[in-house]
Amino acid sequence: MSDETLTTEYTETTKARKEINALTEIVIGCAIEVHRALEPGLLESTYEMCLCRELSLRSILFERQKPIPVVYKGVKLDCGYRADLIVDGRVLLEIKSIEQTSAIHDAQLLSYLKLSGMKVGLLINFNVRILTHGVHRKILGPPEEVSL
Repeated sequence: MSDETLTTEYTETTKARKEINALTEIVIGCAIEVHRALEPGLLESTYEMCLCRELSLRSILFERQKPIPVVYKGVKLDCGYRADLIVDGRVLLEIKSIEQTSAIHDAQLLSYLKLSGMKVGLLINFNVRILTHGVHRKILGPPEEVSL
């Protein structure tokens, strides 16, 4: 590979990372806005709907309750898995309103990322006093391999 090709690839990767970082920051900002308005203690579905409204107000594209099929031996099976939100086709959100998240919730997010083919996900637990304590960002695979 030439130096020019390497420089171009590096620049494109850096630009993609900056874009995904900016998008996740906006999503987290929207979640903080919802959390400030509603505070902890409500159902996940309430936070999800209000987060959708906040994303809409900012003209950010999203899909709600998008089915995630399991592909087994070449066949797509609808096993009932759904992404709470997929933002701009690039960030998968798993929304919780529980006392505290655990390793199983991180595993769920990673499984949804694998099944969907997406690389970046946010686990957001609204049942916390300070929302940033309830946000976990996950990247599937090494960051340098993430094609955003």
